[in-house]
Amino acid sequence: MKAILPIQFSADKLAITLSIVCALHCMAVPFLLVLLPSFAALNLDNEMFHFWMVCAVIPISLFSLTIGCKQHKYYRLMIIVLLGLTLLVIAVALGEHVLGEAWEKTLTMAGSAIIVYGHFRNFKMCQTQGNGRCHHST
Repeated sequence: MKAILPIQFSADKLAITLSIVCALHCMAVPFLLVLLPSFAALNLDNEMFHFWMVCAVIPISLFSLTIGCKQHKYYRLMIIVLLGLTLLVIAVALGEHVLGEAWEKTLTMAGSAIIVYGHFRNFKMCQTQGNGRCHHST
């Protein structure tokens, strides 16, 4: 069996990291703005942050999952991650002006969690493919 490509391993880790950063940004910025008003000058609550994070996560996720699914043949995982990506795109496209802040955060958190789950499963499935003969360089 084929080994996990180092770039695919890195892409899974990067997609997981970006999704977590997006979720943390979504949850932490309002608290930081209340606790430390000087953070308001940094414009961290900018919707462009979410837009650029989604622009980064989409190609990385598609690349990583395409390689992984070719290896482990569990293509439903691609559908799961596409659901997460769709939730993120809806949250960014409609924003809090249409959805309201609570729904925007809910969609962002749900989408990020689904993406993290999908990439974690992709990594684990690639790692165990072929009775442990798949390996990666850390």
